Amino acid sequence: MARVFLLLLLLSPFSQAESFGDPELGKIKAPSCIFCHGQTGKAVKPSYPNINGQNAQYLYQSMKDYQQGNRTGPLAEMMKGQLSRLNDQDLKDIAAYFSSQN
Repeated sequence: MARVFLLLLLLSPFSQAESFGDPELGKIKAPSCIFCHGQTGKAVKPSYPNINGQNAQYLYQSMKDYQQGNRTGPLAEMMKGQLSRLNDQDLKDIAAYFSSQN
């Protein structure tokens, strides 16, 4: 029974965001993100994706892919530039912040 509870706790979205990065620090580290993705991850224009509530690992990996040039498309270079000065912990914190938003 204890194993099942621990497994459910580990799989909950809140626990994943909390253990993955610090949402409070992510909010502070994400000022350039809000211009396109909005303060809480709800995009300001329909051409930008909503990132609120997304899985933190997915958001982190997406940002890493932009940084490394593995993602392409019309906005890929802009994203690469925006993310170029952020380290892995910054990305994890930002991912945790947007993942925790509804």
